[in-house]
Amino acid sequence: MDIREKIFANLSSVKEKSPLIHHITNYVTVNDCANVVLAIGGSPVMADDLEEVAEMVGFASALVLNIGTLNSRTIESMLVAGTRAKALGIPVILDPVGVGATKLRTKTAEKLIRVLKPEVIRGNMSEIMVLAGQNVAIKGVDSVADEQGSSVIAKNLASNLNCIIAITGKTDVVSDGRQVCRLNNGHRMLADVTGTGCMTTSLVGTFCGVTKDYFTATIAGIICMGLAGQFAQASLQLGEGIGTFRVRLLDSIYNLTPEILAREGKISDK
Repeated sequence: MDIREKIFANLSSVKEKSPLIHHITNYVTVNDCANVVLAIGGSPVMADDLEEVAEMVGFASALVLNIGTLNSRTIESMLVAGTRAKALGIPVILDPVGVGATKLRTKTAEKLIRVLKPEVIRGNMSEIMVLAGQNVAIKGVDSVADEQGSSVIAKNLASNLNCIIAITGKTDVVSDGRQVCRLNNGHRMLADVTGTGCMTTSLVGTFCGVTKDYFTATIAGIICMGLAGQFAQASLQLGEGIGTFRVRLLDSIYNLTPEILAREGKISDK
């Protein structure tokens, strides 16, 4: 089975199994992340209290950690939930939102990676460059780095951390340290709506909940968001903007099928 066939099979598995995806995420995008998991066919839970996270993660198929709105309470919850997930063989997916913008974000991301050894890390170019130890300018939680050399950076960091690295941007790049895949779906309007990166990580987590092939799962999640962005933008009428786009984005994800992925997905290993 080649990579395309695996991706299509994974989408079918998500819709059949409805994996429970445990999130400890940020309060800016928590509702969107929950809805996108539901739209693709999964089941979200957004539990972050220290008293229940270890128990809750035991019911889950994947754990998504997002550092977008950090505080000392949720940092501890992430470590407890992640440690329990690793003990149970449940994949951990990390979204290092805004790493490099402040010392707290950088120290937290580094600790989560060191202690939990996540199976997948998804970020924009600036975030991944910070994790790779390269100098880069950060503006809040937004990327200001270009995409030159993204394949090399992703491959090297994936090899160093022994995990899947995904860089999302104009062209998305995914590597497991040996192979590199470039994805060319999407639309620039995705950058105009808060939370599309977080939502992409949630999609990746959902696919990781139905397979041990986390490389393929990561590609599947990113392609779904890219295609949905294209379809949502194409559906806009004169006078409609990012508010309508945001709603149509969820509709497009909900209506994705393996056949659509097969026909429209743009995947390259070059």
